[in-house]
Amino acid sequence: MALSEPFLSMEREMNRDGQKSEGVGPNVLMVRHAIDTQAVLARLKCGDDGAAVVFEGVVRNQTRGRRTLYLDYEAYETMASQELKKLATEALRKFQVREVAIVHRLGRLEIGEISVLIVVASAHRGPSFDACRWIIDTLKRTVPIWKKEYFADGAVWADGEPFPAEIPRANS
Repeated sequence: MALSEPFLSMEREMNRDGQKSEGVGPNVLMVRHAIDTQAVLARLKCGDDGAAVVFEGVVRNQTRGRRTLYLDYEAYETMASQELKKLATEALRKFQVREVAIVHRLGRLEIGEISVLIVVASAHRGPSFDACRWIIDTLKRTVPIWKKEYFADGAVWADGEPFPAEIPRANS
């Protein structure tokens, strides 16, 4: 089921045990259902914005030439929630953007589904691009969310891909 209400309404999400739990903080959410990018974007944008940068991490059909069947994301949810909220707060301060949203999916994801969504809104594109790049790079290094990749001949816990040297990083 996709988010049907605007993102910040933070509909109560089901946790792993089937109990209800609140959204993890302003503009940060971990979900076990499809991520609705348009709902999040519509909720975040406002008239002051000249830019809204959207990053969708998408499950691809291969990893290093090996055919991927599906992924499974797990997290130390309490700590991951806290770390995602810290990232959003730090990005607001560090890049002087107006708003940040981070939504991360947990559980089984099929090819083509969104695993992580980051939306950054600001008056100008530069800070939004910089903040978005910094958030995803930092999230992959620091937030306790793990990805298991399933192939026809087995499965592995992914350690993340190194950042391509030919693409410059935002100042950290």
